[in-house]
Amino acid sequence: MNVPVFRVNTISPGATRTPIWGQKTAEGFAQLEAVLTRGIPLNRLGEPEEIANVALFLASDESAYVQGAEISMDGGAGSSPFGAPIYRRQ
Repeated sequence: MNVPVFRVNTISPGATRTPIWGQKTAEGFAQLEAVLTRGIPLNRLGEPEEIANVALFLASDESAYVQGAEISMDGGAGSSPFGAPIYRRQ
Protein backbone atom coordinates (compact mmCIF):
# COMPACT_ATOMS: atom_id res chain seq x y z
CA MET A 1 0.00 0.00 0.00
CA ASN A 2 1.40 3.37 -1.00
CA VAL A 3 1.09 5.95 1.72
CA PRO A 4 1.23 9.58 0.58
CA VAL A 5 4.24 11.44 1.87
CA PHE A 6 3.84 15.03 2.93
CA ARG A 7 6.76 17.26 3.70
CA VAL A 8 6.15 20.10 6.11
CA ASN A 9 8.74 22.85 6.43
CA THR A 10 8.58 26.40 7.74
CA ILE A 11 10.17 29.65 6.64
CA SER A 12 10.41 32.20 9.45
CA PRO A 13 11.32 35.58 7.98
CA GLY A 14 12.67 38.41 10.08
CA ALA A 15 12.56 42.07 9.19
CA THR A 16 12.12 42.24 5.43
CA ARG A 17 11.97 45.25 3.12
CA THR A 18 8.24 45.27 2.31
CA PRO A 19 5.37 47.80 2.51
CA ILE A 20 4.04 46.08 5.65
CA TRP A 21 6.02 48.57 7.76
CA GLY A 22 3.57 51.29 6.71
CA GLN A 23 6.11 54.02 6.12
CA LYS A 24 4.70 56.72 3.85
CA THR A 25 8.01 58.22 2.72
CA ALA A 26 11.46 56.96 1.79
CA GLU A 27 12.88 59.09 4.61
CA GLY A 28 10.51 57.48 7.12
CA PHE A 29 11.49 54.03 5.94
CA ALA A 30 15.21 54.91 6.10
CA GLN A 31 14.78 55.96 9.75
CA LEU A 32 12.93 52.75 10.58
CA GLU A 33 15.53 50.67 8.74
CA ALA A 34 18.35 52.32 10.70
CA VAL A 35 16.70 51.28 13.95
CA LEU A 36 15.82 47.74 12.84
CA THR A 37 19.21 46.89 11.36
CA ARG A 38 21.01 47.69 14.62
CA GLY A 39 19.73 44.33 15.94
CA ILE A 40 20.57 42.29 12.83
CA PRO A 41 24.11 40.82 12.57
CA LEU A 42 24.07 41.10 8.76
CA ASN A 43 23.30 44.81 9.25
CA ARG A 44 20.51 44.96 6.67
CA LEU A 45 16.89 44.02 6.12
CA GLY A 46 16.02 40.94 4.11
CA GLU A 47 14.74 41.23 0.57
CA PRO A 48 11.45 39.61 -0.52
CA GLU A 49 13.32 37.81 -3.32
CA GLU A 50 15.53 36.08 -0.72
CA ILE A 51 12.48 34.64 1.03
CA ALA A 52 10.98 33.63 -2.33
CA ASN A 53 14.20 31.81 -3.27
CA VAL A 54 14.02 29.67 -0.14
CA ALA A 55 10.33 28.93 -0.81
CA LEU A 56 11.21 27.89 -4.36
CA PHE A 57 13.97 25.65 -3.03
CA LEU A 58 11.55 23.94 -0.62
CA ALA A 59 9.03 23.47 -3.44
CA SER A 60 11.63 21.94 -5.74
CA ASP A 61 13.03 18.43 -6.06
CA GLU A 62 16.33 19.83 -4.72
CA SER A 63 14.82 19.69 -1.22
CA ALA A 64 13.35 16.19 -1.52
CA TYR A 65 15.05 15.03 1.69
CA VAL A 66 14.18 18.13 3.75
CA GLN A 67 11.42 17.38 6.25
CA GLY A 68 10.34 19.22 9.38
CA ALA A 69 12.82 22.06 8.95
CA GLU A 70 12.34 25.57 10.21
CA ILE A 71 14.43 27.95 8.15
CA SER A 72 15.01 31.19 9.97
CA MET A 73 15.67 34.08 7.62
CA ASP A 74 16.42 36.93 9.99
CA GLY A 75 19.98 37.93 9.16
CA GLY A 76 21.25 36.13 12.26
CA ALA A 77 19.11 38.07 14.76
CA GLY A 78 17.79 34.90 16.38
CA SER A 79 20.85 32.67 16.19
CA SER A 80 23.64 35.14 16.94
CA PRO A 81 22.13 38.34 18.29
CA PHE A 82 25.35 39.49 19.97
CA GLY A 83 26.91 39.82 16.52
CA ALA A 84 24.49 42.64 15.75
CA PRO A 85 25.82 46.18 15.25
CA ILE A 86 24.21 47.35 18.48
CA TYR A 87 26.56 45.02 20.44
CA ARG A 88 29.75 45.70 18.48
CA ARG A 89 32.41 47.92 19.92
CA GLN A 90 32.97 51.00 17.84
